[in-house]
Amino acid sequence: MPDEKRHTAKRHAWSAALVAGLLLAAPAAQAQTLRIMQNIDAPHFDPQRTTWGPGGSIGNMTQSTLLAMDWDGKTAHPYLAKSWEISPDGRTYTFKLRDDVTFCSGKKFTAEDVVYTFTRLKAPETRAPFGWRAGEIKGLRAIDAHTVSYELSEPYSDLPLQLTMFTNNIINKDVVEELGKDYGTKGIDGTGPWCFVSWQPRTETVMRRHDAYKWGPKMFQNPGPVKYERLSVRIIPEESARVAAMMSGQFDFTATFPATFIAQAKANPNLVVEKVDSNFQLLYYGYKTTRPMVSDARVREAMNIAIDRAQIVRGVLLGNADPSLTYVAPNALDYNPVTAGIVKEDLERAKKLLDEAGWVPGPDGIRVKDGIRLEPKVYVTAGGNSVKVGEAIQGFLRRIGVDWKLQAWDSTIAPVKMGEQDYEIWSVTVPYISAGDLMALYFDSRNIPTPNRMNWKDERTDRLLAEAKGALTAADRARAFGQVQDLVTREHLWMPVANITLFTVHNKRVKNARGHPQYAIGFYKGLDFTP
Repeated sequence: MPDEKRHTAKRHAWSAALVAGLLLAAPAAQAQTLRIMQNIDAPHFDPQRTTWGPGGSIGNMTQSTLLAMDWDGKTAHPYLAKSWEISPDGRTYTFKLRDDVTFCSGKKFTAEDVVYTFTRLKAPETRAPFGWRAGEIKGLRAIDAHTVSYELSEPYSDLPLQLTMFTNNIINKDVVEELGKDYGTKGIDGTGPWCFVSWQPRTETVMRRHDAYKWGPKMFQNPGPVKYERLSVRIIPEESARVAAMMSGQFDFTATFPATFIAQAKANPNLVVEKVDSNFQLLYYGYKTTRPMVSDARVREAMNIAIDRAQIVRGVLLGNADPSLTYVAPNALDYNPVTAGIVKEDLERAKKLLDEAGWVPGPDGIRVKDGIRLEPKVYVTAGGNSVKVGEAIQGFLRRIGVDWKLQAWDSTIAPVKMGEQDYEIWSVTVPYISAGDLMALYFDSRNIPTPNRMNWKDERTDRLLAEAKGALTAADRARAFGQVQDLVTREHLWMPVANITLFTVHNKRVKNARGHPQYAIGFYKGLDFTP
């Protein structure tokens, strides 16, 4: 048999065997299904190759990290690693691993899986946009079957909390190499509480209970297995359809209930609405600074100060957010209060800045320079807040002679399109856990072209980020991250608009349902969810 056919046959055999095993493991009669609703899908579920929340959501269900994030969004608990020690210089972590963990395929979890996971994460060919979350790894070594030496080239005080993030989920070398480019679409083999069964893009992901799972982190009452036999994650892009589906009891839980209808959900006797504490989500529009139309900081500032954020929050988001003139929320770790005075809404100053930058009003009021109209292309994801908010911003900016051209992309291709260079502005709602988390993700030049879609390459920014990430004291870390905030805000690299409130909505028939703040995903393991 030719190699390619042999590889395909083995791959299909493995997938079929796993699905068959899962089906046999579950009782045949009327499996209890937990039904979750999301508004957008992911392009794949390989945790190392995405920044996309929906992909991370499935990753958290099917896979596990060395450490787990508490409900407070700030505390790291033991998970696959039952304990860890840090060397005095902050460069070497020694993780003691659980010896009772298995993958869905039945393979035993060992230190070699940890070494392989982070080696692949850091490999250039993986192109992991969140690879920085694992720190600057100098060496990985399996001391024995259940002990790992994790050596950094520089101290990284955020490492324990960062290791709770989905990008650092532990993966199975055998399955990754067997599936090749199909890993994360045709199959996943994880140590999470749910086992991957199938994925129908833009429609549904199906999982089954991992019956062997009993290693849930301590912030859950139930260490496992989960109390449902089946999990269905359905994609419902249209807001009205999501409202109707939840109101009529078709779904059990969602973290993507339209904010404009939260009041109706609260009034529904069969639903429970909860605000997720310690959640930070910034809805912003970013500028690709290497594009001539937005390369001038004066143009970027003009757009930033010409909109009325309070009106957008009231009229578009119906109060389910807070207007934001800063990149980092005031109650987030290492927030720099100086940045609160940089962006000041001022329509007349916006017009003056555009005049100074050489953009003059044309016959129809839209500004022109060197024969080019000030019509930046703006990429957004269909089904999210960025579309509606972008339409409101369009109206505000026409008052100063700027005409945004909005282009909405389906969630399965939006990450690819936003990774391209043929646009001026894009928008996402970015979840983060601290000022440092946000600054290190977006503004490090090593993260060009994504997620540093601004193509921001600045020596001082990189130096300050390095100082902050390598700081041995909280004060030094806060100082350096604060200086980064000040620098990038004065460059007007983003248009901050609103800090989005994360609500979860669940049906009262589900007991012990609780939303989690990690990356604004909402659903995290689901170990305590009870039929």
